[in-house]
Amino acid sequence: MHMKHKPAINVEATEQPAYPQVRMRRLRSKGWLRDMVQEHHVRASDLIWPAFITEGMNTREPVPSMPGVERLSIDQLLEDIKRAADLDIRAFALFPVTPTEKKTMDGREALNPGNLICRAIQAIKKELPDVGIITDVALDPYTTHGHDGLMNDGKILNDETLEVLCKQSLIQSQAGADIIAPSDMMDGRVGQIRRTLDQNGFNDTAILSYAVKYASCFYGPFRDAVGSSGFLKGDKKTYQMNPANAAEALREVALDIKEGADMVMVKPGLPYLDIIKSVKDTFNVPTFAYQVSGEYAMLRAAAANGWLDYDAALAESLLAFKRAGCDGILSYGAVDYARFLQKP
Repeated sequence: MHMKHKPAINVEATEQPAYPQVRMRRLRSKGWLRDMVQEHHVRASDLIWPAFITEGMNTREPVPSMPGVERLSIDQLLEDIKRAADLDIRAFALFPVTPTEKKTMDGREALNPGNLICRAIQAIKKELPDVGIITDVALDPYTTHGHDGLMNDGKILNDETLEVLCKQSLIQSQAGADIIAPSDMMDGRVGQIRRTLDQNGFNDTAILSYAVKYASCFYGPFRDAVGSSGFLKGDKKTYQMNPANAAEALREVALDIKEGADMVMVKPGLPYLDIIKSVKDTFNVPTFAYQVSGEYAMLRAAAANGWLDYDAALAESLLAFKRAGCDGILSYGAVDYARFLQKP
């Protein structure tokens, strides 16, 4: 006897029990119960604290456009990293402030083994060998034109820049960097950096690729902090991504993974939560976001005007990154949040 195929049971939402049998507020009625069923958590160890380094001793220079953030000499940086590590922040991203007299068209200071970033890495690893150090690979802190690559006649040169980025990555790895993070957005740089590191014995040095970096207006305070804003000639739209493009982001990530990226990043963060989710859902690789300087500055400015509770707004924004799929988050508010977690 012929039996008709029985369709799989498909329970529509409308067929499930509804009010008053189901009361969604039951699970929200007690603090301990809300905590028990909470779907996402942000731990201090999920965060990476970006720090700006400057020359000198016993130096702390406030960044006016980023309240609460300072440019630190290496000795002061060590003190702040110790305090952050005590709060369970384990990874730090370093950005140097290059003196004007050391900036050149070709950014050659990036290749100096005795430059500020290398000295900072060495000092941290000597004092605090167990913390993670992430270093930026790009030329913008070192060039008189403020761009991430070599420039000729107003054009950013891709292939010529790759050779310099590989040397920069190697120098930082030799100084002790744990993770190399190319933020330059030159095509092909991840693969060439990976080959350079492997050929020189740095097989275990990881690459966190700024795979999806948009040409965003939210970077302004960062450029103030590293002293590149006054030097930037034109914009970065020929190598950073168009904010209108989403499918292109997936192509960028796919290429970087194929070239050997261990982790990928989306930058900026909150305006691109849809991109973060797409990247995580599509590739399921370690995915990071950078809550950039403009995002941080907005929270600080609103709080200073009494319009937002800074701690609560920071916590909620970090939770949004985790909900979108982030494994790690770079945030200037990392230490603030870690302290917030310890409040009774």
